[in-house]
Order: sequence, then C-alpha cells, then structure tokens
Amino acid sequence: MPIAFWCVLLAGVLPLATVAIAKASAPGFDNHDPRGWLDKQSGRARRADMAHRNHFEAFPFFAAAVLTASFLQAPQARIDELSMVFILTRILYTACYVTDRATLRTLCWTIGYLSVVGIFLLPVFVH
Repeated sequence: MPIAFWCVLLAGVLPLATVAIAKASAPGFDNHDPRGWLDKQSGRARRADMAHRNHFEAFPFFAAAVLTASFLQAPQARIDELSMVFILTRILYTACYVTDRATLRTLCWTIGYLSVVGIFLLPVFVH
C-alpha cells in the first residue's frame, strides 16, 4: 500500500489523539455530555479540542487529494512526499495549538494546506 494511503489513515486518527489530550488536560470529563463538557473548557484542553475539530475539517480535503492524484496516476513518490509533509505539519500544528504558539500554528496549517493543494495539482503539472 502506498505511503500516502497510510498517511490518510494517520490523518483519520489524529482527531482521536487530540481529543484524548483535551480530555486528559482538564479534570472531571463528562462522558454523558462530552461535547458540552469540551465547550466549557479553557486553556490547553480548549486548544486541544480546537485542534481536534480542525483535524476533522482538514481530513476530507486531504483524503480526496490523495485519492484523486492516485486515480489520475500522478507520480506516487510525489504523492507520498506531499502526504508526509501534510502529516508532519498536522502533528506540528497540534503541538503548536496545544502549547499556544499561534503564529507558528498558522504557518504549519498553511504548509499543510498548500501540500494538499500540491497533491491535487500533481496530475496537472507532473506526468
């Protein structure tokens, strides 16, 4: 299986990792109303929850890019490389979000987003 497909799996798991950080960062997690509980949090727990939500937002675009580029037979090595860039920047994004480094977080988000755009454009520019 191509590395890029493993990256899609990792991108699908990232939201679980970040919500685990959110739940562990504040006492009294309420499993009867987890979203309500998370909405009331602040600080590290709130930032981890926001990263969690953003991972869900980023996932469809990334997965669609990988599948599209693969279907259109873009060079697999380039798809793999850009997919690894995406995953690395999403991990760094999470670390920056949780530790409240907003400017660096935005840079990581931008690089990750551009890597997905690059994956989508591979079939157009690279044969």
